[in-house]
Parts: sequence; structure tokens; C-alpha cells
Amino acid sequence: MKNSFQLALNAVLVIAVAVLFYLHFANQPAKPARKAVAVVKTTDSTGAATTATTDDTEVTDDTNDLAAVADTDKVAYVESSKLLDGYKGMQDARKTFEAKAKRWEAENKTMVQGFQNAVQQYQKQAESMTAEQRAATEQKLGAQQQQVGAGQQKLQQQAQEEEAKMTQNVLERLNKQIEKYGKANGYRLILIAAPSGTIAYGRKDLDITPQVLKYLNSEYSAKK
Repeated sequence: MKNSFQLALNAVLVIAVAVLFYLHFANQPAKPARKAVAVVKTTDSTGAATTATTDDTEVTDDTNDLAAVADTDKVAYVESSKLLDGYKGMQDARKTFEAKAKRWEAENKTMVQGFQNAVQQYQKQAESMTAEQRAATEQKLGAQQQQVGAGQQKLQQQAQEEEAKMTQNVLERLNKQIEKYGKANGYRLILIAAPSGTIAYGRKDLDITPQVLKYLNSEYSAKK
């Protein structure tokens, strides 16, 4: 009987370690899948002005916007990893997420410790219990084990959802600000150089990451 519950305890502790491992590394959120951020301004064969973004192309008449931007062939790129790591908006979002992750980790430890203590208490008293008492206690421990597992799954799901929401909010803000920067500086196209290989090669003089990052952080600080 003790062996069966020792195995049950070990199983829960393995799950607990997995959850703690996830929450620990969630403190440094994985780099999100790089979403191309670009601003395109050109004209079609009839001369009508068009605009497009690299993540969701949409063609519309936009004569007024085109008139406001010089007709230019300016093309540049930014390095996504440097942009995200250096962006104050992402840094603040990560700090907020890390604080939540610490609370989830503490909650998980409390659940696991409570179950472990209950099992150890049962193991100490099992020999002096009647068969009916042992059966009742084991049933109670089994229910507690299920509660711990359900609680851990809930924490994992919550962490994943919060991280996805954080990333989406930051990327949406970046998209808008980079589009604004591109229009203001007369760029026809701004590309994203990502580790996945979106751009195989680009001349260093076309890399405007420092300029864009400075602009993004200035805009973010002004609107905080």
C-alpha cells in the first residue's frame, strides 16, 4: 500500500517539476514567431495609389497618403531580435509577465507541498489505521492528487494565454509605429530581418534598426 502511494507521490512531483520548469522559463518568454512588419507604397498599372503591409496585404486607393510621401525608392530593413529586445514596450511587458509567473510558481509549490505533506502523514499513520480508515484516506488522497493535477494544467494554460496576449499587444503597437515611421521618412518598403531567414542578405547601410528603435522608444516613453 505504501509503495502504491509512493508511486502516486512521485508521479505528482514529476508533474510539479515540469510545471515549475515551464514557469521558470516563462520568465524569459520565448521569442515570438517573427511577424513581418513593413510599409509598402507603390502604384498599380492604372496609376492608382496602393498600400500594403507584409503581414496582411490590403490594396486600397490612398491618393492623399501617397501625395504626402515623396515618390522614392527608399528601402530598408530592421533586425527583429534587436528591435524586440531593445524596445522598452517589450521590456515592460516582460517584467509584468515575470511578476505574474512568480505568483503562479508560488501557487504551484503550495499545491504540491500540501499534497506531499498529506501523503507523508498517511504513511506515518497507515500501520495504526483500520482497513476502513486506510481506504477512506487513500480515497481522499486520490481526490487531492487530481485537484493538484487540474490546478497545474490551469496554471500552464493561464501562462500560455498571458504570454500570447502580451506578445500580440506589443507586435500590434510595433506595426503601427513602424508604419508611421516609414511614412514620415519617405520609405517605400521596410523589411524585417529575422532569424528564420526572411532576408538572406542586406547591406549594412540599409539597416535602420538603431534609428527605428530610437523612434519607437521615444514614442513609447511619450505615451506611457
